[in-house]
Amino acid sequence: MDDLTPRLRAVCDLDVATVREQAGRHEYDGQIQDLSPDGVRRGLAGLAAAGAAGAPEPDPHDEAHITAAARAIRVSLGDLKLHRSNPLVHLSAMDLACYDREYAPAAQRSAARMAQLRGWPDAADAAVAALDRVSAEVATALLPAAHALAEGIPADAGEAVRARAVAAQTRLAGHLEHASRHSAAPTALGSALAGLMGSGEAADVDLGRLATQADAERDRLRSLLAESCAEIDPSRAPLELARDLVRDHPGTDGLLGAARHWTERAIEFTREHDLAPYHDGECLVGYAPAARRWGTAMMAATAPGEPECPSWYHITPPDPSWPARQIEDWLALFSATTLPAITVHEVAPGHFSHSRAIRRVRSPVRRVLHSPAFVEGWAHYAEEVCVEEGFCREDPRFAIGIWLEALVRVTRLACAIGVHTAGMSIAEAARRFENDTQLAGRAALAEAQRAGYDPTYGRYTWGKLWIMQLRDRAREAWGSGFSLARFHRAMLELGAPPLGLLGTAVERG
Repeated sequence: MDDLTPRLRAVCDLDVATVREQAGRHEYDGQIQDLSPDGVRRGLAGLAAAGAAGAPEPDPHDEAHITAAARAIRVSLGDLKLHRSNPLVHLSAMDLACYDREYAPAAQRSAARMAQLRGWPDAADAAVAALDRVSAEVATALLPAAHALAEGIPADAGEAVRARAVAAQTRLAGHLEHASRHSAAPTALGSALAGLMGSGEAADVDLGRLATQADAERDRLRSLLAESCAEIDPSRAPLELARDLVRDHPGTDGLLGAARHWTERAIEFTREHDLAPYHDGECLVGYAPAARRWGTAMMAATAPGEPECPSWYHITPPDPSWPARQIEDWLALFSATTLPAITVHEVAPGHFSHSRAIRRVRSPVRRVLHSPAFVEGWAHYAEEVCVEEGFCREDPRFAIGIWLEALVRVTRLACAIGVHTAGMSIAEAARRFENDTQLAGRAALAEAQRAGYDPTYGRYTWGKLWIMQLRDRAREAWGSGFSLARFHRAMLELGAPPLGLLGTAVERG
């Protein structure tokens, strides 16, 4: 018997890659969602039918949550048809790295990986048929990820299976290569960005107001950065000093050791200060799978539907084929100033700690459906909480790293709005990253390019600001009964709720 209601199952069927990995719904192992135009139409029809026939969730909060999730799918695949313009949708569906974590015996995961690999030819055909609106900028940005798919093919794949899979990956990469040179499709979503951001968050989005908030947050962060930099050298401009600080970084061979050091310290501090409801689980550190090296660092956490197994904090090393200057720019992302900030975001009290809480929620809706803006907003909020609570208080570089990372994220919000609604080019966005953050060269360009294929990547700052406003509300409502531990527990008992439903934490906490 299916433990998910038909409504929840219909939502999962339209977001297979996400619920397989993030929710641990491994009944989808070996499957690739049909993202062809006909497949998406059938899925949306099934979602509508399930919604019309299904009973409401017993808990009004859960009902609003599943309603928002269904709405987000209708907007992204129905209204905006992102499966026709965003290759990342297809690349994520084909990705094999989801089978790396030890959530099941190796033989079971290997069989699922091989089944999914055998589905690549059909998936590539579906992608090529669907992707008729890819802009040149988005195709260019995602070409490396399309090529990297082949690096995930296991060594024990049979010769015939491997040959068909490589041919499929080559076909998809060739389609993107052609689009990168010849497409005249626009990158910008226009005002539809507001609906894309707000639909899954049960919130109305005023992009003009949000852009104003982003500028105000940038100014606040600049002031905080100046204060922290003055503790080291008050005579120098903050960003000038920061750009010198990030030159102190490990070499490629020292990245994992440094990340492990900060992982241990972040987990210990989070436990000592009770910044998250649960402090168990194992977090390992390793290099990101090749197919996922479009990001600098990421958490692959044990999902709520899985038996206990290690989570992975993944670091992306520079490509050894890059010129020396580009390798240097990339390694600066993991400096002694910024790596601690990245680690508290990814590990504790950020994503790893959050994942431990989601494993405890009982509601199927909350275990399966996770708001991206809350997930990233929580981890970004957690960074500033660590400054407030005194992590590495003796070394101002930690706070400097937090403000630098926050400036990157608020610049993402500004550039997402700029690229999609204000005529900002990717080149102009890259210059903004170079002007407003410590990033340079390839790292700044990578952030700017992400605005094209991840148009809601302003969710980090948006989510953080929403949580901070909710914290003020909780302080007022709870009075002397307020504590960070109580506030954090009340939020995380909701799993990863849409931002517009976060008020439930104050009402029930």
